[in-house]
Amino acid sequence: MVEQRGRRPEIFQLDDGGLTLAPLEPVVDERALPVAAPPPARSRFGISLGGLFWTALGGLVSLGTGLAISRLIEDLFARAEWLGYAGLGFAALLAVALVAILTREAMGLARLSSLDSLRQQSADALARDDRPDAEAVARALLALAKETPQLARARGELSTHLGAIIDGADLIRVTERTLMGPLDAQARAMVSDAAKRVSVVTAVSPRAAVDLIFVLYTAVTLTRRLCELYGGRPGFLGMVRLTRHVLAHLAVTGGMAAGDSLVQQILGHGIAARLSARLGEGVVNGLLTARLGLAAIAVTRPMPFAALPAPRLSDVAAGLIRKAADEAGEPQPGKRRAGGAEGT
Repeated sequence: MVEQRGRRPEIFQLDDGGLTLAPLEPVVDERALPVAAPPPARSRFGISLGGLFWTALGGLVSLGTGLAISRLIEDLFARAEWLGYAGLGFAALLAVALVAILTREAMGLARLSSLDSLRQQSADALARDDRPDAEAVARALLALAKETPQLARARGELSTHLGAIIDGADLIRVTERTLMGPLDAQARAMVSDAAKRVSVVTAVSPRAAVDLIFVLYTAVTLTRRLCELYGGRPGFLGMVRLTRHVLAHLAVTGGMAAGDSLVQQILGHGIAARLSARLGEGVVNGLLTARLGLAAIAVTRPMPFAALPAPRLSDVAAGLIRKAADEAGEPQPGKRRAGGAEGT
C-alpha cells in the first residue's frame, strides 16, 4: 500500500501578491429554514370487509334467534296459557344469563387490557426514569395485589418505599422485586408441574388422540391459571385473545428456542437417541408445554423483566432431563460409574 502524505505546513504573509483566497461560503442558520409540514394522516371511513361480514352475520343470527323464541312463546300460549307464561319466564332467565355472561366477558377483556397497559407503562417509566409514572404503576399494582392474600407482607413493604426519595427506574425495580418475586416463583412451579404431568401422561398413553387432547387441555388450563395468578380473570373471549397473544409471542421468540442450553443438553449428550419412542415423545411434549408456559408468563405478567431474571426453559424443565438421563443410563453429576476411578 502506498502511504499518502498531506502537504507540509507553509508560512505566508497576507500581503503576498501570489496568494489566492478561496471564496467563503455563507453560513445558513438551519433554525431559520422553514420546517416541512408532515403529510396529513389519511382518515379511514367505515369498517373493514371482515368486520362488516361478522357484524352482518351476528345481526342475522340474533334476529333469527329472537324470532324463533318469539314464535315458540306464541305457540306455547296458543297451546296453553300456563305454558306461555313458563316460556316467558325461561326467556327472561335466558336474557338475564346472557347479560351476565356478556358483562363478565367485558370485564375479563378490560382486565387483560389493564395488565397490558401496566406492562407498557412500567417499561416506559423504566426507560424514561419518570418518578410520577413509576409511582402510578406501583399504586396500580398495589391495588391489584389486594386480591392476593399471600402478598400482604409485600404490599406493606412496598407502601413504605412510596414515600422514600427513589428514582423512577429504581422504584419500578423495587416494585418488581417486592410484588412479582413471589408470583414468579409460583408461576415457575406451576409450569414445571404441568410439564412433568404432560411428559408422564403422554409417555404412558396408548393413543395419539389422547395425547393431543391432554396436551391442549393442560395448555389452556395452565394459561388460565397463570393469568389468574398475575391478576387477570379471563373468560371465553379473554382466553381466545390470550391464546392468540401467547402464540404470537412464541412466533416472535423463535418457538422452541433450539439454542437453549436445555435442548443442547438433550441433543449433545445423546440422551434422545437412547430413549424409547414413547418416553422421547413424553419429554418433547413436556418441553413444548414448558415453553408454552414461559410464553404465557411473559404475556400475562403485568411488568417486564427488569430487576428479576426471566425464567428459562432449563429452570422449569430440568426435572425432565434428569428423568430422561435416568432412563437412558447417563451418569448423574457427582456420581461415578462402578469400577471407575475409585479402585485406582
